[in-house]
Amino acid sequence: MSMSSNSYWTRRQALSLFTGFAGSLALHACTQQPSGSLSNTSSTATEAVPATSGSTLWIGYTPLYIALEKGFFQAGGLNLDFRDFSSATDAMAAFGAGRLDSQALVTSEAVSLSAKGVDYRIIMAADNSLGGDGILARNSITTIADFRGKEVAVEVGGVSHFFLLQVLKEAGLSGDDVRLTNVTPDAAAAAYQAGRTEIAVTYSPFLQKADQAQQDGRIIYDTSKMPTAIVDVYLFSNQFIEANPNTVTGFIQGILQAREFMETDRDEALAIAGKRLQLTPQEVEEQLKGVRLIDLPTNLEMLGNPQSDIYLLTHMNDLSQFLVSQKQIPQAPDLTNTLEPRFLKEVQT
Repeated sequence: MSMSSNSYWTRRQALSLFTGFAGSLALHACTQQPSGSLSNTSSTATEAVPATSGSTLWIGYTPLYIALEKGFFQAGGLNLDFRDFSSATDAMAAFGAGRLDSQALVTSEAVSLSAKGVDYRIIMAADNSLGGDGILARNSITTIADFRGKEVAVEVGGVSHFFLLQVLKEAGLSGDDVRLTNVTPDAAAAAYQAGRTEIAVTYSPFLQKADQAQQDGRIIYDTSKMPTAIVDVYLFSNQFIEANPNTVTGFIQGILQAREFMETDRDEALAIAGKRLQLTPQEVEEQLKGVRLIDLPTNLEMLGNPQSDIYLLTHMNDLSQFLVSQKQIPQAPDLTNTLEPRFLKEVQT
């Protein structure tokens, strides 16, 4: 795997659409590559409301892939045309331009969309990373403080970069204290594995594979130590929601039905996700250990309880201030109306 290689796993690529990083990101961004649809075509498809959605591939979206394959969305009145993007930059641009009605992405990207004035509502949290994202370092580097002055292979402006900045801040460092080499997550892992860099920031499945292959080093830090750092969400444009509120409820029902299917028909569920993610069922099972899929009660608390310690708006406002301080967005956007818990409540009742 070369330093310039691209991958369908190029997850959630751009934190910012505004900064000077945009030029360098353009060098690494891939063109949109919609995959063949895995969703079933049922007799209800002609009656269901059509919608377009898309994202980069990620293990935390496993219920989404199952719902597509099994026709669960169509059963809820939603005929979802879902497209896989190799670049989150392209997916975000498509959503911002109105070419997508829905998107799955990380909260840092949702904040960036708000900073650009895109009108959307988060209707459900998908997952949070519990070890699926991490930092690889050679054995000679004993602590995060030893990163000072070192070269770090990371996708600048991407979710891995955002994670690195948080880890550095925790250790009393900043992004200015390290030298960043801008590469995609798969290329960062490959460079570390081949001995071309001492430190690399990446995520599943590259993280584990590089760690196993490179004996001189280990995962020095991962999101199991910072479980609130990376949260993925499902969102819809407000325009689509106002025109088709019932189908949004159908989307949530489809995700929850897929969650149940993962429990009752595990082998088929893993096979479906593996087909989409280009992994074996065994690899899917292993990679799922690095994320926590967020259930309905937790979703209701995250989106609907301002007093909760896990209230998503508090997290996003803190994240917004952090992104401003790191010069990833020009100013903190108003996020007051970004959460829409009423569809979760409808499903609950």
